[in-house]
Amino acid sequence: MSKYTIGIDLGGTTMTAGLVDENYDIVGKITWATRLPRPAADLEKALADLCRAVARENKVAFSDIAYVGIGTPGSVNFNTGFVGFNTNFGYHDWNLGPDMEKLLGCKVYVENDANAAAYGEYIAGGAKGYKDAVIITLGTGIGSGIILNGKILRGFNFAAGEMGHTVLVKDGIQCTCGRRGCWERYASASALTRETKAAMEQHHDSLMWKIVPDIDHVNAKTSFDAAEKGDELAKQVLASWMEYIGCGIANVINTFEPEVICIGGGVSNQGEVLLAPVRAYAEKETQGTTTGKYPKICACTLRNDAGVIGAAALAGSI
Repeated sequence: MSKYTIGIDLGGTTMTAGLVDENYDIVGKITWATRLPRPAADLEKALADLCRAVARENKVAFSDIAYVGIGTPGSVNFNTGFVGFNTNFGYHDWNLGPDMEKLLGCKVYVENDANAAAYGEYIAGGAKGYKDAVIITLGTGIGSGIILNGKILRGFNFAAGEMGHTVLVKDGIQCTCGRRGCWERYASASALTRETKAAMEQHHDSLMWKIVPDIDHVNAKTSFDAAEKGDELAKQVLASWMEYIGCGIANVINTFEPEVICIGGGVSNQGEVLLAPVRAYAEKETQGTTTGKYPKICACTLRNDAGVIGAAALAGSI
């Protein structure tokens, strides 16, 4: 049995292939530009070339690769490797898995990118060693992956686990999914940026105006930087945002009661400044539904490698 697999983290801007060993360590990886828009067949050929390149660069014969795993945006049928629709790429009815198997001559697993990254965190990152885990990524939206008893929760139509699109505020802010008041509209990194800008525009005496040159440079880190320097407005913005995170986490706990919840995305770099208030709020919200034992709430640890490692380990998620 080969001790190597290849995991691909396929994104709209870049695609990364990593050669992963039996200990889930990345031996080597290569990143190329995805170069969209392009025909699906052209991208598939590039992915195959990328796989061969990472094996060759690390002096491993491709025949020694057990399988290739791909994490891609879109609705993915894990059983068939079929991608029903990928909004970012503009592909409909993309037969990615079977096409790649023909090009590479080996087994290819295809999974939704959020699920692949969550599984990577589960087997080699912040959720390692736990039976049940939920991984939440705070970014432009809220990505999530749910692993129960070691298996990814996919749902009968392979669309389970979209915690970002559970509603927190009925008839609230319009979401891109078509619903109103979704969790990601209030607790994502982009939501924090939006609320930071709104607060700054109402309070021009805030220290946040000295953190950035103008309103267009505000990001999810702006309020953290200002709060660290004592700015009260920034503290208020963060407190409100963290309550929304905690409220959603409480919903996760009440629904799944996992042993561990890992929070990822760039804002997770804030560590306990973020985690401690979120943890306290979530525990307060679930006091009446738990037995006094709360899930561990911690930061993800694999950063950008989660998708590669998770894709490379997909055979174990079945």
